Amino acid sequence: MRRAAALSLLLLPVLALAATTGGWVRLPGGNFRSALKYEDRNQVRIAPFQLMETAVTNADFLAFVKRNPKWQRGRAPVVFAEDRYLQHWAGPTTLGANVQPNQPVVNVSWFAADAYCRAKGARLPDWNEWEYAAAADERHTDARKDPVWRERILGWYARPSRSALPRVGLQAANAYGVRDLHGLVWEWTGDAGSLLVDVDNRKQGDADKAKFCGAGALSMNDRDNYAVLMRVAMLSSLEANDVTANLGFRCAK
Repeated sequence: MRRAAALSLLLLPVLALAATTGGWVRLPGGNFRSALKYEDRNQVRIAPFQLMETAVTNADFLAFVKRNPKWQRGRAPVVFAEDRYLQHWAGPTTLGANVQPNQPVVNVSWFAADAYCRAKGARLPDWNEWEYAAAADERHTDARKDPVWRERILGWYARPSRSALPRVGLQAANAYGVRDLHGLVWEWTGDAGSLLVDVDNRKQGDADKAKFCGAGALSMNDRDNYAVLMRVAMLSSLEANDVTANLGFRCAK
């Protein structure tokens, strides 16, 4: 009895936190050295913000499209969501037997993800916020120089993506309390469309001079951080109405 009482007392703060955050994690912000190179500064200042603990799930997005029929498959204009939008669902408001409610939702465009977050009184995180949160491992808020941590992330990128996606929340929380920033799906950011940077803006007339990964590498503070480089290349290659089978999102506020 004493042991059970003691355990219940230890759990009280955790339960209280879960009750008050509702799936949101508070991050303190601060000065952060991005892997991207900015011409006017070496560090970026990140204000305190909240981030969803896990990515938005199929069940979450299903509830959203039921409340907002204009974002259902077949109703959303192609300019906002291409024709592969939510193609893995059985129907506009039906997941089907092959789609699990607690898997991260994918095949969602930037416009649809943005609309979902706005409906929640939130927004998509910007790149610096996402990178700041994703720099943490389970014990350190910035593990980017740890070769073991880097290899673990690169191992995920090297794995084939043919198997069914796991459910959200299976991974241990990082030092901030956020889960699945690596190893589950790619994620939209609010400023994804502005991440493509060229070696020199004066070369805009020659599209073959430096594309995607090459341009990104020349605009990186940390050129050895291939995981970030690949993520920037991925996001910058997409239009806002594009969807892919391994791209989801989470919201910030």
